[in-house]
Formats: sequence, C-alpha cells, structure tokens
Amino acid sequence: MRGVGASPDVAQKASMEVTKIAEIEEKSTEAAVDFESVVAEDTEDVGPGQHLFGEPLEMYLLREPKLAVAFSGGCDSALLLAAAKLAGCEVHAYLVKTAFQPDFELDDARAVAAALDVPLTVVEADVLAQEAICANPADRCYLCKRFIFGEVRRAAAADGFTVIVDGTNATDDPERRPGFKALAEAGVVSPLRRAGMTKANVRHVLASLEERFDLAPGALMSAKPSFPCLAVYVPQGESITEASLREAARSRGL
Repeated sequence: MRGVGASPDVAQKASMEVTKIAEIEEKSTEAAVDFESVVAEDTEDVGPGQHLFGEPLEMYLLREPKLAVAFSGGCDSALLLAAAKLAGCEVHAYLVKTAFQPDFELDDARAVAAALDVPLTVVEADVLAQEAICANPADRCYLCKRFIFGEVRRAAAADGFTVIVDGTNATDDPERRPGFKALAEAGVVSPLRRAGMTKANVRHVLASLEERFDLAPGALMSAKPSFPCLAVYVPQGESITEASLREAARSRGL
C-alpha cells in the first residue's frame, strides 16, 4: 500500500516551486542592493548643503565640531551620530515624533542613542493639526519636511545648536523626493550626500562601526530596511486622518 506522503511527481514539482521562489527572492535582494549603490544626480532643487561630492565626511566633522542631528531612527542618521561621536563632536539627536511614524522608529532611535551614549530629544509634534499637510496634496512631502525641520531647528536652537544635519545620502533621488527643497530652504546640511556616500556605503561603514563600538551586529541599524512614513500609503488627495493612518499601518502589518 502506498503511504500517505506526496507522490514523487508532486514532491518534485513542489521542490521546483520552492526553488523558483528562492531565485525570485535572491534576485529581489540583488536588485535592492544594486539600487542602494546608485548615485542620484543633483537637480535644481538641491541646495548647497546637499550637493554631491562637496566634502569628505571626516573633513566636515572636523570643520563642524558642534551639531544637531535630525534623527529618524534609520541607518543613515545613525551613521551620522556614530561618526560624530568618533570624531569627538558635541552632538545631540533630535527626533520629531508625529502620527505619521510607526512606534518602532522611536524605539529604534532610543536604542541607537543609548548604544552611542548620545543625548536624544524627542519632540512631540501634532502633524494632524497641519491642514495643508493633511490635505495630502502633491507636495505633501515638501510641506511635511518643512514642518519637521522647523521643529528640529527650534528645539536645537533652545539647546544652543545652530548647525542641523540629516541623513540624506547619495542614493536619495531629488527627482523623486520633494523634501530636498525643504532641506535647502531650512539650511540643513546632508554630510553623507556631500561625501558621495550611497545607501550601500552607509550600511557597510555602519556595520564596521558596530564592530568598532563592540556592539551586536545591527545594533546601529546597519541592516534596517528603509521604511517610508505611513502617510505615503494614503492616496494623494485623500485627507490624512487618524483613521487613514491606522488603515495604512494595518495594511503594512504594523
């Protein structure tokens, strides 16, 4: 009597399907890695603080020994914090917490700041009270960035910081990110982009710094995937509300 297991033909077919899925996943990973190595060229909206290949990171940190980092909890701004710490800078992290961010971003930011022993100020900001942003127009990202960096600058100024830096890198594409205009208007400097560092460069250097600081792999978010804000998942023109953000979070499994 034949057992209850799958027939050889069925087992072989299932094995082939699993192999195909593995190949697709491998190609997707390779495509993501390739994308993270791309250098996105400057456009007219790119301010002097974001110009490609303006200055090596270490030279900038020597020139600016006191700076405030607009911190998101991601790998790019984590690298800025770690590099500034190594360079002996007086550095302070500022995270603007809004309804647009999932809670894990704040958790990650606190973990990185604690690992590096860098002070972190969390600014609670009511983005849902900003009618222009929540109308969700085509330039929502620009309006939101302008709001966020205004909050960072006010908090940093109260602590005596005048130089604001963020984690924009050379892979971030000005053609697809209206927030570049807000960075230029706010006078924010993006040292990683000015150094020509791509997302792949950032991850590689950050992984090395995790080892140098004697931290567990990934402790500084070197492998953390990029994650857009929840507002991205609300269709343009549809009002952004607590309900629409909850649905966006649910759709992303958060």
